[in-house]
Amino acid sequence: MAKDLIVFDMDGVLVEVGESYRATIQATVKHFTGWEPSRADIQDWKNRGGYNDDWKLSSHMIADRGVEVPFDAVVEKFQTIFHGDDTTDGLIRFEEWIAKDGLLPRLAAHHTLAVFTGRLRWEAHVTLNRFCPEVFDPVIGSDDVINTKPDPEGLIKIRQTVPHEKCWYVGDTVDDARAGANAGVPFIGIAARANPRYDELVALLRAQGAVAVLDDINQLEAAIAQNR
Repeated sequence: MAKDLIVFDMDGVLVEVGESYRATIQATVKHFTGWEPSRADIQDWKNRGGYNDDWKLSSHMIADRGVEVPFDAVVEKFQTIFHGDDTTDGLIRFEEWIAKDGLLPRLAAHHTLAVFTGRLRWEAHVTLNRFCPEVFDPVIGSDDVINTKPDPEGLIKIRQTVPHEKCWYVGDTVDDARAGANAGVPFIGIAARANPRYDELVALLRAQGAVAVLDDINQLEAAIAQNR
């Protein structure tokens, strides 16, 4: 008998990225403009939708300050800050795993677990291999699709290639919610209490049709049971 399928976004869902990806956005924008956006500024852009890609977000925030920088130069600086180079360790080292011990093995006993992320697939595996190897399959990254979120292409790919009963998508942005809706997949939202736009994000995710909005994935088992 096929298991249910749970597809996870990564950033803000499986991994706390405040001091990694979000800090990299801040540092990248500051490098080119001299102005450092706040975490609330970044969330405001995320809440608009269309900014699931942190390279694109950084580039647009730089342009919004009246500074013209080639996109490739923004990406190069972003990647250097995030992954590090010969002289500096990258901010990726500050990522923190959110799931408590035992959660994913319990979920995996009754569900197939997969990932659909805005990261490049190899970058996703760097973090997954560090914290939780050999649990998620398949892993679909931004380089595996033609159209990135909120387009549901990656979610549909997973759903079509994995035998399953019911499918769920778990994410923390408007673009995640829209991808779920566009794929016809029930969406469970994540809104961390520490988010500087917590109330607004909860309202946005609910408005996009989330069947539940949780503080973190450690509440996921109960949410799935209630919405089965």
